[in-house]
Amino acid sequence: MKPIVLARNDAFETFGVAVQALEDAGAPVVIWDAIGGHGGPALDDVGGLVVFGSTYNVEHADEQPFIGEVAGLAREAVQRGVPYLGVCFGAQLLAWALGSDVVKAPVREVGFEPISPLPAADDDRLVSHYEEGDAVFQWHMDTFDVPNGAELLAEGDGVAHQAFRIADTAWGLQWHFEIDAAEIGFWLDTYEQEGGDLLADWGKSRAQVEHEAEQHIASHERKGSEVFRRFARVARETR
Repeated sequence: MKPIVLARNDAFETFGVAVQALEDAGAPVVIWDAIGGHGGPALDDVGGLVVFGSTYNVEHADEQPFIGEVAGLAREAVQRGVPYLGVCFGAQLLAWALGSDVVKAPVREVGFEPISPLPAADDDRLVSHYEEGDAVFQWHMDTFDVPNGAELLAEGDGVAHQAFRIADTAWGLQWHFEIDAAEIGFWLDTYEQEGGDLLADWGKSRAQVEHEAEQHIASHERKGSEVFRRFARVARETR
């Protein structure tokens, strides 16, 4: 099958469970260092595109040219039916690329928060295995309006729009379903090293986030890996 392209939009991205899960599903993986200024792939050669998170938001598009480039590729993928999967920033970017607003969320989310799948998720090809109250890892301050023609798949208590699907080939998930225990630790370390105060800035302490991870990370990694395995199946069937 054609390779799945993973778009790196942050210098601190390690892709969590993504690479192993995709390779286990028989999908070759190519890393696109979008934030490094490397040109994007030709979609004729791509089985699917996964756009990961970023410490930038779409509001930084004027100062960060890679944002516009990735958005253009996302829009083209939807138009051509190339499977697309957006993670956090990648979900917001997809909505923005399709003309929807991305704005500050009513609350900042960090750590594990519950989601509520909607009836549209019951037979969804990527997220039907998520259940009411599943705790998923969040780290974001923005949210998106659902694009015209898209179907909302999951909601959250603090931030309503958590997952959507377009035309059965493109998905945007607000939570970091890719993250594993090692990446959580790396992100927390990096935030502290750069002078951030998690409790003051985001409303939870590092100890709170780590305690939540102890409770939820095993299930979170299993379900996140399943999303990638399912995405590989969609790419194989589509391309």
